[in-house]
Amino acid sequence: MGKKVAVLGLGTMGSGMAQNLLKAGHTVTVYNRTPAKAEALRTAGARVAGTPAEATRDAEFVIAMLADDQASRDVWFGSDGALEAAGPGTVLIDSSTVSPVWVLELAAAAKQRGLEFLDAPVTGSRMQAAAGQLSFLVGGSDAGVAEATPVLQAMSKEIVHVGPVGSGAKLKLINNFLCGVQIASLAEGLTWIERSGLDRDKALAVLKGGAPGSPLLGAISARMESKNYEVNFLLRLMAKDLSYAETEAADEGVELSTAHVARELFDKAIAAGYGEADMSSVIEPVRKG
Repeated sequence: MGKKVAVLGLGTMGSGMAQNLLKAGHTVTVYNRTPAKAEALRTAGARVAGTPAEATRDAEFVIAMLADDQASRDVWFGSDGALEAAGPGTVLIDSSTVSPVWVLELAAAAKQRGLEFLDAPVTGSRMQAAAGQLSFLVGGSDAGVAEATPVLQAMSKEIVHVGPVGSGAKLKLINNFLCGVQIASLAEGLTWIERSGLDRDKALAVLKGGAPGSPLLGAISARMESKNYEVNFLLRLMAKDLSYAETEAADEGVELSTAHVARELFDKAIAAGYGEADMSSVIEPVRKG
């Protein structure tokens, strides 16, 4: 039986997630700060709300997919925010890539109102969101995860319960830290190949098939080669994730020196005008340097 689900945030990921919830037979209400982004979902059968509170009223599950701590705070705690509008028994899920500090603050506020809260960031990007092939990294209680599983399944290939609230946020930052560093090093390595006189296709084939090879290297190198920077993952959000990762790791006594260097490269790309492009465009300032 379908559930009543509110989706807050219809960016690169949220739109695909909401589409898959509709396909699975759930009743979906959506909210986005820019209303025009909701029109395709209205056509697909979603109800479009004017505020987070309006979207949340009567929902059994509320899923937020937002850019950063501030955007998440605004939607949950702001004027006409979702938290105050959530009724008894509602399960709150934040799938944004945000800081563990903010996740714990939000979880405490939900607990004060007697509501179940899960932090459930995802791995995957726009294509996986559209295909319902995300991986959810969930922090929360066993009961909360079990209750949310039928809803999360509509959007995912796997649901991994990684620990108590905050665990999902931590693991997601570790995941994105490793991705960001690899992308930054690929930008430099590919530029080196291009300037060296090596056959680029042959060189990349060796790298992709050898020890450095990974699904990420294959996908990102193809975008860098073609200079097709249609957004799968916004470059400015990777810079944000690296910054959050540095702060969280430092709080636990770990210096992410490689994250710092990688973030400087992403910040340079933002300054060059690539912040709203795909993260693979981080290579362009390197190429021009």
